[in-house]
Amino acid sequence: MLLIIGVVIVFGSVVGGYVMDHGQLAALWQPTELLIIGGASVGAFVTSNPPAVVNAALKGVSSLMGGPQYKRQDYVDLLSLLFDLLIKVRKEGLMSLEEHVDNPGESPLFTVYPRLMKEHHLIDFMTDCLRLMVGGGMNPMELEQLLDTELETHHSDGMAPALALQKMADALPGFGIVAAVLGIVTTMSSIGSGDVATIGSHVAAALVGTFLGILLAYGLVGPLSAALEYRANDDSKPFEVTKIALVASLRGYNPQVAIEFARKSLAVKVRPSFPDLEAHLKEQR
Repeated sequence: MLLIIGVVIVFGSVVGGYVMDHGQLAALWQPTELLIIGGASVGAFVTSNPPAVVNAALKGVSSLMGGPQYKRQDYVDLLSLLFDLLIKVRKEGLMSLEEHVDNPGESPLFTVYPRLMKEHHLIDFMTDCLRLMVGGGMNPMELEQLLDTELETHHSDGMAPALALQKMADALPGFGIVAAVLGIVTTMSSIGSGDVATIGSHVAAALVGTFLGILLAYGLVGPLSAALEYRANDDSKPFEVTKIALVASLRGYNPQVAIEFARKSLAVKVRPSFPDLEAHLKEQR
């Protein structure tokens, strides 16, 4: 919803100010300029990015309409699941997790949280980490380094659509200049045969090309890129929470302390309070 509000404010302010200054809206409608700028920028976007990034960018922009992927309750469920796993380890040992890790879809520990089970990448990350812990032979520092490498890869993949859109935003003013130059070429070619009104309309069209390139870059595509960047950072947080809790457990901290390490890493807006989380964990028992 905020995405739509922001776009409306940007374009409403620009067009509204133009009209208040006695500008004619019809002069801004230049389909050929839109075709040049839009077609060239989209073509460059498709050319410079692999299909996976193009598809991810399209899906990412559409997902911005739905708000954040992980909400406060999702983090409560994640911390609760981690707590359940660590309690089982403390009571029965790491080997007791083997059957749960191999088939989380049928595990009574995992299936209690159906919302989390839909996040396949997160569950795979968690079970892979637990599998390494069950297998043994890794100290906490080695495991943390390995998980940090995986998190960097995951974060890099998540940031790719945002970076691609930012490059598109950087190119838009240049394509606006291309459209303007072509408009000037048209203007110069009509000087000998065209009247003053015709020449003036061609000049106006050329200036609109520059205007559209800059407006689309800084008023639409650039902000979308920034929004995708924030989304990528938010979406990587559950993986970091999982890593912190499991590494803390491997270092010898009891489940309550390990979960507290993970809880403290969350932003205030999604972090459950200590009493709320404790009450929830007691209810789950």
